[in-house]
Amino acid sequence: MSTKRTPDSLLSRRRFFKLAGGTAVAAAGSGVLPFGKWLGPVAMSEASAQTYVPDLFYAGTDGFISLPRYPEIRSASLGGVLTHPDPFAADALGNPRFTTYIFGFRNVTGMSDVNRAAQKNKAQHNAPMFWVNQYDPANPKDFRVRLTNLGLALRPDLFDAHTIHWHGFRNVITFFDGEPTGSVAVTAGRMFDYIYRPREPGTYMFHCHVEDVEHVHMGMTGPVFVRPLQNGQSIGGFTKFAYNDGDGSTGYDREYAMFCSEVWGDSHWADAHIQLPEWSDYKPDFCLLNGRVYPDTLAPNAPMNMPADAAAAALLHALPVQTDGGGDLLANTGYEHLKYQPMSALVECNAGERVLLRFVNLGFREAAMTLAGIRMKVVGKDATPMRGRDATDSSYWASTVSFGAGESIDAIFTAPAFSGGSGSSGAGYDVYLLYDRAYERANNLARADAAATSTPYGGRRTEVRVYPSGRPPQLLPNT
Repeated sequence: MSTKRTPDSLLSRRRFFKLAGGTAVAAAGSGVLPFGKWLGPVAMSEASAQTYVPDLFYAGTDGFISLPRYPEIRSASLGGVLTHPDPFAADALGNPRFTTYIFGFRNVTGMSDVNRAAQKNKAQHNAPMFWVNQYDPANPKDFRVRLTNLGLALRPDLFDAHTIHWHGFRNVITFFDGEPTGSVAVTAGRMFDYIYRPREPGTYMFHCHVEDVEHVHMGMTGPVFVRPLQNGQSIGGFTKFAYNDGDGSTGYDREYAMFCSEVWGDSHWADAHIQLPEWSDYKPDFCLLNGRVYPDTLAPNAPMNMPADAAAAALLHALPVQTDGGGDLLANTGYEHLKYQPMSALVECNAGERVLLRFVNLGFREAAMTLAGIRMKVVGKDATPMRGRDATDSSYWASTVSFGAGESIDAIFTAPAFSGGSGSSGAGYDVYLLYDRAYERANNLARADAAATSTPYGGRRTEVRVYPSGRPPQLLPNT
């Protein structure tokens, strides 16, 4: 005897989309419904809906960062009279220490509800970098990132939602993609959990995808990378790798993210002052590296609660930047202006070590990064190892790597032998410049003082410092 299935027991394409549009699906974020069951409004507490602790908890909001004064034009014929002053320095809407209004993210993992809410108007740039381990089917573990939206303190007239879009993630489940037309956008006061199973190691980036031209440029951008399953094995003398290479060819001793972004002063000023920038006039005034411009790129990281050993470091997924009792970021003495730009771009290593540079570009223009005096080996691009389908090695050597908006490059160099004595710096290390080959992006000629006698500011430029020995093993990236 056979039983004929009724229409209610079938899952048609039309019924599937009715289910996918249900409010309970949006609240839960995942789950399977038995055939013949319809979604209806269900009352449940937030605590019962989310019984796990996320690996990371990020908050979207606004804030201010510090950039140098713009180039001032002085008339030689008028005896150096200032004819074109900087209109954006020390915006009256912000703290005099900060100049540039941004949208951004903050890492609020482990904070109380009160402290988390207090981070409104305290965004950082670049967004907090994070990293994950490649998904292991033999030991399955989802990676969960919770996002909340604290709102915009300076623009309460706006009700902008925020998302986290993991740029380049293969075969992502649309619901967790962060692209708002096909997934959930987080409105002010709400939260949403993104669930990932990253199967492809390499270097990626993430950004808010709501009104993305504005939100990306305003600073809601950051790097993310996936560590390969091969990590921890001893292959070719290394235990840390960029990819599952099988031969140690992507092994390294130290790693540094180099995140490229841009600031067009007009748009940041306009957003702060309730104006509309003309995006077709886009011309960035500053090209940033890890949220800073030279020479601030050389300043140390913000104070951190460093792990005691490699085992403790392996439990972390983001830099453990210190905060005060209220959850606000702390700054090093003498670098108070970098309070919301906590990540250094300075590279330090011992002679003979292999260093992985993870280049990421989330500006709108191409970047061309040159490491003067040291060749780099490009081993990956866009989270893909430089190998063909038949395992043919397609890696290559270069002194300059070019990559466009939304692209990433994994490049490894071997630190040269130390020159001896006190080094080329005179301070016990050799210096090699890492900079954008488009020279106006490496230095916009801005000066810190009105007399124009200080060191030029304003570019995508940093240093690689090679010591003869003595640098301790690296526990966390960019440290």
